[in-house]
Amino acid sequence: MPSNHETDARTSTKSPLWQRSGKLRIADLVRPHWKALTIALFAVLGETLADILEPWPIKIVVDNLLQSKQLPGRLGGIVSELFGDNKLAILNFAVAAVAAIAVVGAVSSYVEKYLTTSVSQWVTHDLRRTLYNHIQRLSLAEYDKARTGDLITRVTSDIEAIQDFINSALLGVVVNVLTLVGMIGVMFYINWRFTLIALAIAPLLFLVVYYFTRRIKKASRAVREKESELVSTIEEVLTSVRIVKAFAREDYELQRFESQSQQNVEIVLQARSIKAKLSPLVEVIVAAGTCLVLGYGARLALAGQLSAGVLLVFLLYLGRMYKPMRELSKMTDTGVQSDGRLRAHPGGVGN
Repeated sequence: MPSNHETDARTSTKSPLWQRSGKLRIADLVRPHWKALTIALFAVLGETLADILEPWPIKIVVDNLLQSKQLPGRLGGIVSELFGDNKLAILNFAVAAVAAIAVVGAVSSYVEKYLTTSVSQWVTHDLRRTLYNHIQRLSLAEYDKARTGDLITRVTSDIEAIQDFINSALLGVVVNVLTLVGMIGVMFYINWRFTLIALAIAPLLFLVVYYFTRRIKKASRAVREKESELVSTIEEVLTSVRIVKAFAREDYELQRFESQSQQNVEIVLQARSIKAKLSPLVEVIVAAGTCLVLGYGARLALAGQLSAGVLLVFLLYLGRMYKPMRELSKMTDTGVQSDGRLRAHPGGVGN
């Protein structure tokens, strides 16, 4: 007896996704899985909360245990009620907080990754089936225009790029954006001047990412086209291998394939060169921002305008704040590739 998903697959084959609006977007593919993505979104909120709270137990140990400062009123009451009213109680609370934050972050991360992986597998299945069904129904005129290698690439490597996007970037972008917003909000609450100095490099950082994103998009498109040509050449030779052997064209076909393969290597290396420049540039810009914050924060601490615990929290936030920025810069490439491959589907499948 067929499963529910198999029944849905046959039903949706009669009414493909792209026929509903004339276009196919990633949103159309993930919409049937909204329940799993909603749960994953709550898990993302748990990850974000854990990232934001992670430095605070250290701040409590430095300020309220080592320097004997009083805990804030409501927090002090909770600690006194649960752990006691001495320094050892503060330490126990900090240790328990570290453990609780770690558990929340780990469980949330597992749930988010498990659900996004499951969704990406089903989306890949749906897209592959939909695309295969569409290719079968192309007119003969479309087959005359399209190369077989292009069609094979669409059903294999292009769909894998979209799967990678859903796995790593779809909710990963949400995690990084929420983490950035949350940390920046807390940093503004602690010291807005300090935060402005930390964010002084943000415009330059985003300009660099935007510039390289455009170049990566062009390079990825060129790589995709060359890969399709290479697959088409292999397909043409293998389907007409009797003719190739009859006319002793093996050496000629080998030279033709080698030439195209060399062109593919050159284009891939050019694309990799562009991608490889982005991460080091981001690292240098981040290091410049860290120098600014460390210099200014240390002066405030020496002048007594900032406690050691707050400075430590700020520096820890700073390192964690730039990490999402770096991750977003890496995810840009994945998103660009999946978007380009979805738009490139033949016969108007994606636009």
